[in-house]
Amino acid sequence: MQPTPEQSPHHAYPDHWEADVVLRDGGTARIRPITTDDAERLVSFYEQVSDESKYYRFFAPYPRLSAKDVHRFTHHDYVDRVGLAVTVGGEFIATVRYDRIDATGRPASAPADEAEVAFLVQDAHQGRGVASALLEHIAAVARERGIRRFAAEVLPANNKMIKVFRDAGYTQQRSFEDGAVHLTLDLEPTAESLAVQRAREQRAEARSVQRLIAPGSVAVIGTGRNPGGVGRTVLRNLLAAGFTGRTYAVNSAFAADQATIDGVPAHRSIGEIGEPVDLAVVAVPADRVPEAVTDCGEHGVQGLVVLSAGYAEWGAEGRERQRELVRQARSYGMRIIGPNAFGVINNSDAVRLNASLAPESPAPGRIGLFTQSGAIGIALLSGLYRRGAGLSTFISAGNRADISGNDFLQYWYEDPDTDVALLYLESLGNPRKFTRLARRTAAVKPVVVVKGARHSGSTPPGHAVPVSRIPDATVSALMRQAGVIRVDTVTEMVDAGLLLADQPLPAGPRIAILGNSESLGLLTYDACLAEGLRPRPPRDLTTAATPKDFRDALAEALADSNCDAVVVTAIPWVGENGEAESGDGEVLAAALRTAAATGPAKPVAVVHVEIGGLAEALAAATSTAAVPPVARASAPSRPGRCDCAKPIEPSRPPPRPRRRPPRPGRPRRPPPATTSLSSGPTRARATPPPSPPSAASPPTPPPSVPCGLWPRP
Repeated sequence: MQPTPEQSPHHAYPDHWEADVVLRDGGTARIRPITTDDAERLVSFYEQVSDESKYYRFFAPYPRLSAKDVHRFTHHDYVDRVGLAVTVGGEFIATVRYDRIDATGRPASAPADEAEVAFLVQDAHQGRGVASALLEHIAAVARERGIRRFAAEVLPANNKMIKVFRDAGYTQQRSFEDGAVHLTLDLEPTAESLAVQRAREQRAEARSVQRLIAPGSVAVIGTGRNPGGVGRTVLRNLLAAGFTGRTYAVNSAFAADQATIDGVPAHRSIGEIGEPVDLAVVAVPADRVPEAVTDCGEHGVQGLVVLSAGYAEWGAEGRERQRELVRQARSYGMRIIGPNAFGVINNSDAVRLNASLAPESPAPGRIGLFTQSGAIGIALLSGLYRRGAGLSTFISAGNRADISGNDFLQYWYEDPDTDVALLYLESLGNPRKFTRLARRTAAVKPVVVVKGARHSGSTPPGHAVPVSRIPDATVSALMRQAGVIRVDTVTEMVDAGLLLADQPLPAGPRIAILGNSESLGLLTYDACLAEGLRPRPPRDLTTAATPKDFRDALAEALADSNCDAVVVTAIPWVGENGEAESGDGEVLAAALRTAAATGPAKPVAVVHVEIGGLAEALAAATSTAAVPPVARASAPSRPGRCDCAKPIEPSRPPPRPRRRPPRPGRPRRPPPATTSLSSGPTRARATPPPSPPSAASPPTPPPSVPCGLWPRP
């Protein structure tokens, strides 16, 4: 929105001050400079503010704004006088302004470096963190214009505004003068003010994600009248998952007398539903999406999952359509997953949401999965499903026009249902923020990343957000410094997720290697050395080894105090009739389980080649699916084991974090199949503390899951 010629010609409209912000309740709003075109909006906004709030703003009864007030509050030079507004749906919900003053409090120009600041928030939007977000933005604007201090007069009874200033984290002074609290804020950022801003950002973005994946009601817009199709498939998956909330089918082509479809209430628009809808899954052609978004926005829908294609992945016209989609949704305070998304899954027993196109959904578990690609999402879901892994949440963000992996890192950081975060990223829109968030999250739970689009010049189609073109080696260094485990393939991601979600923590980098293949043992030994571990010489059980020999060797390795983790390598063994045994994996799995169950709690990884049934048998025994609370509570605790109700015994302290330099460019060998076998109960869930302490290191990945650090910091 550009200013009229009435405004100062010396200072152009500062469009870089415009910003979309996420508020405390997860909704969105837009902050922008106030212009002369906003007179009617300002008057309408002021009429909706309570008399009490007006009194707090002007220190006197002030029922309406005069024409002079309206002119003064809408005409700014963007240097000495600045006004910002927060808008939702194009209407004002809050304003802030500053006026530069001199030492006597009179209007001034530069080089005066102090300004008087005042806020006004519509009563219906108080408590959403609007004033805090405005203070951050007006402070940044003031610093840009050479202002170093804010002065504010607040009535003592205005506790909410006093708290906003007090909690901002800036150095401040307070005094009581003439019946008002006089506040002076030094606008130089401090460690405390930065911490406050990041904490507000984390809470707001986590809440915005929660509103999308834990809705109380879902409407599928574009539900087909006939079986099949995208919308009907999502509706079927919602019902099959047992979604605990209310479900609605929406299609403008439904007949007026059609009441239900698949047993779900059928409506021709969101407005016809007559009840609040939290989440809308949009599965209509791209040219009909704006109409659907308007219908959602005008009836209070909180968020959108847009499955529709035809956006930035289709070229310049699609990119503009995508930008308009985001602008439209945010104008109503809604966030978007997509467009061109594959959907979302939340396996929480309180939600049971499958608003996706996934043909098969893993069981509930402790792994969170984010992917930008629908195809990769299908591959990862299938891999986790086959391996018996359990998921807490799954998100396929498609073109990632709004919600990104950074938002889900904010959510997973404090999610008690997620122990491991897996991300497939085709690009890093904001590497600095990603590194900061990944470092904080990795301090409380492992973060595993596959980075696609490795070439610095490649941009994934459809990703209209700015993509940083940085060398792959730099990306690896950023992830390593953040404590992220970077793997090369989705197969390795599945392996790493299973290992980290299912295994107890090792006490150090000492690895025992045993098996019936000398070659596999040596490959494992070399891989451990390359990753900075301390492997012991491989123990060759020979090809004549029986499952009992594996059991005894594993039990002996686990009992050895000089061993922190074990890698078992296995190929088909020679049976009594002299032929290779390749189909009796269940027998070997039972032997390994027996040894693991009776030994000390240490990670065990099994690397096997062509042993039929072994992977399935081990997966069934070590599934990461969530254990019911009653079962967890009644599980016996044994000395030295990591238990949800019992900490690790003092005799087995957590390892000290240590870093080691990476080995970039090392060629990777094609990995054999890898399965994790827990030698104790699954890891206790990690709950982030108020300020992240140093966390214990995660378990050692097997050779086929290269780990950038040992232990992870």
